[in-house]
Amino acid sequence: MKKLIAIAALATLPLSGAAMADSDIGCGLGTMVFDGQQGKVYKVLGATTNGTSGNQTFGITFGTLGCDGTGTIDSQQKLAMFIDGNMDNLARDIARGEGETLATLSEVWGIKDADKAAFNDVAKQNFASIVTSEQVTSQEVLTNLNTVVAQNEQLAAYKI
Repeated sequence: MKKLIAIAALATLPLSGAAMADSDIGCGLGTMVFDGQQGKVYKVLGATTNGTSGNQTFGITFGTLGCDGTGTIDSQQKLAMFIDGNMDNLARDIARGEGETLATLSEVWGIKDADKAAFNDVAKQNFASIVTSEQVTSQEVLTNLNTVVAQNEQLAAYKI
C-alpha cells in the first residue's frame, strides 16, 4: 500500500521531459509502474492501469506521468484504434462486404463516396487474406487491408 501511495505521489510531479511513454501502452501510471518489465503480461497490466484508472487522461492534460499531450494522431493511428475497438464487427462486415462498421472504417480511412463500393467489394473478395485467423491482431488486419488497397488500381491512392 505504501508503494502505491508513493507512486501516486510521484505521479503528480511534472515529468513531461521524461521519455517514459511506451509505444504500445502509452503513458500513465501503469507505464511508470511496469517500466523496464518485458512481456505481454506487463504490457497488458500497464495498459489496463493506464486505461481504467483515468490517470492517462490526467497525465496528458497536465503533462505528468510521462505524458506529453502535444502529439498528433495520424490517420494510421486512427485506423488502428478504430479497428482495435471494432474487430469482431469489422470482420463480420468485411465478410459480407457491407455494414455499419465497414462504412465507418471507410470514413475514417478517408475513402471518397465514389470509391466506397469498390472498397467494400475489395475487402469482401480478400477477406481470407485480411482476416487471416481468429487470433489475427488489429495491426495485422490494418496491414493486410492496406496491402489489398494498394494492389487495387482504383483504390491504390488510399494506401497509407
